[in-house]
Amino acid sequence: MAQERLYLYPVWLRLWHLINALLCLILIITGISMQLSTPSVVLVGFNTAVTIHNIAGIILTINYLLFFIGNLFTYNGKHYQIEFRGLIKRLITQVKYYTFGIFKGETPPFPITRENKFNPLQRFSYVFIMYLFVPIVFITGWALLYPITIPTTLIGTSGLHLTDLLHIIAGYIISIFMVIHIYFCTIGKSPLSNFKSMIDGYHEPH
Repeated sequence: MAQERLYLYPVWLRLWHLINALLCLILIITGISMQLSTPSVVLVGFNTAVTIHNIAGIILTINYLLFFIGNLFTYNGKHYQIEFRGLIKRLITQVKYYTFGIFKGETPPFPITRENKFNPLQRFSYVFIMYLFVPIVFITGWALLYPITIPTTLIGTSGLHLTDLLHIIAGYIISIFMVIHIYFCTIGKSPLSNFKSMIDGYHEPH
């Protein structure tokens, strides 16, 4: 008997996700352009990249504030609450499934439900990225936008240099997460079913 489709992604969350994805892509492209472009190899002109990067960062900050507010006042926030008791065991179980079980056709150890739309590894990684590294990117990004707010010296080194380094490291970690996230989105009832969920809001059970 086929399981019913689950409506897990309300309109506000899908709109946030779309805006977030587009802005992150813009920030990654312009950020890489500023870091790696040379006089002979230019992804985006430096001044143009800086302007676009700053504007996208400002809009993304507002978008994330709306996301945090949405999580405070809707049921969606419960999906980001971690139960630490037994967490390591659950994470190991999910890792084993992703590395071995999924290729053997085993049933997912943590089926998606209305109450739990993330498995333990997803929940942990989303909280780690969205509640730690994203705020680091925002704080350092705004500080770099207004460098007069940065102390001249931090832990014995240039405050500006340290802030820039933290911004870049956090940006690269988020970029790597996005690549992994896109890959795991192909693991569903079909390679495109999870992407379709971000259009109509319904999760298709395996």
